[in-house]
Amino acid sequence: MKLIHRPRRLRRTETLRRMVRETRLSPDDLILPLFIVPGEGVQREVSSMPGVFQQSVDQIVTECQSVHGLGIPAVILFGVPDDKDATGSGACDDSGLVQQAVTAIKAAVPGLTVITDVCLCEYTDHGHCGVIENGEVANDATVEVLVQEALSHARAGADIIAPSDMMDGRVAAIRAGLDGAGFDHIPIMAYSSKFSSAYYGPFREAAESTPQFGDRRGYQMDPANAREAVRESLLDLDEGADILMVKPALPYLDILHAIRERVDVPLAAYNVSGEYAMVKAADRAGWIDGERVMMETLLSIRRAGADMILTYFAKDAARLLG
Repeated sequence: MKLIHRPRRLRRTETLRRMVRETRLSPDDLILPLFIVPGEGVQREVSSMPGVFQQSVDQIVTECQSVHGLGIPAVILFGVPDDKDATGSGACDDSGLVQQAVTAIKAAVPGLTVITDVCLCEYTDHGHCGVIENGEVANDATVEVLVQEALSHARAGADIIAPSDMMDGRVAAIRAGLDGAGFDHIPIMAYSSKFSSAYYGPFREAAESTPQFGDRRGYQMDPANAREAVRESLLDLDEGADILMVKPALPYLDILHAIRERVDVPLAAYNVSGEYAMVKAADRAGWIDGERVMMETLLSIRRAGADMILTYFAKDAARLLG
């Protein structure tokens, strides 16, 4: 008699499925992005991202207490100031929104890891991620400002510095700046493969960072390039990055997997605003089961190789994971 292979035997019950499950998702894998605005008692929902808010520092602290209570280990902070200028000088202000929030969160929720996004797009009046010279983003001039921004965040008490600008050499410069100032213990989470993506639209509403001219294709990566993404990651690793990131997540799971096969350091993936907004919109329209799609999405990112996931779903997912 010919042997019949029956893989279904191990799918028959939930207990059996749990026993043979290859990839697992935990609240420990999640990082929640937060948007900080001036004022007190401010909580404004982002219209394109249901359930996501711009919040003042006092509200951010309350949110972080809730996050910590759900077992989520970390948040990443984005400042959304009222005052902007051509060089993004507010990013380096020791009294800035992110700096205030870091200090307040660490005082109120010391067990929560606070990551700070290091970029200039929220602070420049033109919306680009760096200093403009001759109509273009100037790489080296921008890196100088980014180092000062990173140092300001470190002085405020940030646990991890996360440069997202995609300037060449910025990881090495920030590493040298941190080490030279006595912050050699602070890790760098580098946005190593950040693609010029149409999935960022809702984020730009939340962070008020839409470019006022041109676009970001001159410094963010071409979506067509996989080998270049691996090279960018290896360069950041060589410059001193402790954690590498791929952004966005879902359209670039192949990139995430390719990098995972080349490096042994922790990998992060950013489940970005457009991915979140599409699930929320389809769920509200009754076209999908939003909770199941959310969990399947996050699981796919883990399966592709991510050790941690930056996601606006963090709190909802943590509640389901218990």
